[in-house]
Amino acid sequence: MNRRALLRSALGYPTTETQTLEAQPLPIPEDAPLPPPNSGLAPYNGEWNRATAAHLLRRAMYGPTFDQIESARQAGLQGVIDQLLADLPTPDLPLNVNALDTGVAVGETWVDTIMPRNDARALEERRLSLRSWMMGLIVNEGVSIREKMTIFWLDHFVVEQFIIRDPTFMYKHVALMREYATGDFRALVKKVTISPAMLRYLNGNENEKGAPNENYARELFELFTVGKGALAGEGDYTTFTELDVEQAAKALTGWKDEGYIKQRADIPTEGRFIPNRHDTSTKQLSPRFNNARINNGGENEYADLIDVILESPAVATYLAEKLYRYFVYYLITDEVREQIIEPLAQVIRDNNYNIKAALEVLLKSEHFFDILNQGPMIKNPLDFVIGQVKQCEIDYPQDLESQYRVWLKLYGESKKMQMQIFDPPDVAGWKAYYQEPLYYRIWVNSVTLPLRSRSAELLSKNGYRIGSIRVRVDVLTFIEKTSDASDPNVLIGELAELFYPQPLNQLQLDALKEVLIPGLPDFEWTVEYEEYKNNPNDARLAASIEKKLRELFVSMVAMAEYHLS
Repeated sequence: MNRRALLRSALGYPTTETQTLEAQPLPIPEDAPLPPPNSGLAPYNGEWNRATAAHLLRRAMYGPTFDQIESARQAGLQGVIDQLLADLPTPDLPLNVNALDTGVAVGETWVDTIMPRNDARALEERRLSLRSWMMGLIVNEGVSIREKMTIFWLDHFVVEQFIIRDPTFMYKHVALMREYATGDFRALVKKVTISPAMLRYLNGNENEKGAPNENYARELFELFTVGKGALAGEGDYTTFTELDVEQAAKALTGWKDEGYIKQRADIPTEGRFIPNRHDTSTKQLSPRFNNARINNGGENEYADLIDVILESPAVATYLAEKLYRYFVYYLITDEVREQIIEPLAQVIRDNNYNIKAALEVLLKSEHFFDILNQGPMIKNPLDFVIGQVKQCEIDYPQDLESQYRVWLKLYGESKKMQMQIFDPPDVAGWKAYYQEPLYYRIWVNSVTLPLRSRSAELLSKNGYRIGSIRVRVDVLTFIEKTSDASDPNVLIGELAELFYPQPLNQLQLDALKEVLIPGLPDFEWTVEYEEYKNNPNDARLAASIEKKLRELFVSMVAMAEYHLS
């Protein structure tokens, strides 16, 4: 459904498209929306209700529940922002959950332990454990932005697990992203630069005096800090030049990763500086960095380089653009650049790259709550898969091995839909956040759409089968979250408020009611449901109600609007 085009027309903004109220197979936003007057970074002071609370939670976390939305409504905008941005304890380490990993006991962590020599099975089990652990943290995130921001940084500072191979290296990279999820970007980029995973992934461990390797230096500019601007001349990308790449590579020489697929307990997993591999010459940057000179700083020279780079105003602008596309919308018009991006970049600069300050300003802004920004984002596969599990409050076994198996199944579903945690398609990350002109629409294509639909239907109907485990929506229990499940209009209306970012029209609501009680008056549902509630142990009544509800849920998750956030 072309929500942006429809809303633009209703609000009196110009549009060149014919509008329709009917849902279309794929939601394709208009390419040139105009923000309404005064829709900038000023704090939102409009009505705070369940709809606005749900919008904030949908964007800042995965799949908010009925109770979380209601709690956010009661807390008020500032209260829920404080909760989303609150610092949290470091989560427990990933664990070994079966005896196939012979290098560590079941129930113990494998992080930083010795890897059994030539044991491919143990290596794979630790990779599987890491994936399960990560999905479990997302499922159990609570009301917090930390997991959403951890994925944001994993997409920013890409390290691909299938190249790295070592699970401990990958764990430490993820832990670093989580530690600085809403924190100091300056500190984060410095730590990433000499982290063992990044040194190995972008060949920093091969970068030495006399034979500099420019891989990491190039991505440090192009993807991690200033971004690649328009070509201004030969080797000049507006924000940096080829000279800067060459000189930065020299400044970064001398580092190696240690502890790879660890065979000795006394070798730490870290980046280590080797002085005789470091280029001690003075490095001269281009006018893009005010012709800065970086003198030999030994093991601290990489940090001196990053401090020079972060003096460029382009860094904050680049970060502001990425945050905007991740949390608000993909299209950055001239108006959005003037009213949102540049002021948000200034917030980042004014707060010395503290990302929490920028997130608070953006997520509390008039622009974020603008009606045009509620619903045009297509859910990424993580949002789609985990959102349903969380919103429908699906139960699963509580023993550790079963939990890890369920979480690994969720990982597999997201992977099939082309979002594989720890393995983006390349160093630039997932194309949905940078690839013009499609952006988010990349998530929904001829391959992924049937997979998304089948996954959502399966959870609503027969459930995922994982060995002896079945994971599916308990519809009879779940609908008790609504204020009056005996009234089909209330039931469907409140489920729609939970599942969709904008209200359905009456034709759509009537169509869903027809699924629940085909051709029957409302009171037929009320009578049958009340009879079931009065006789909950009557298997015949329970089966009849459950069948109707599952058909309703299948129809609701099959709608185009279910793919939107």
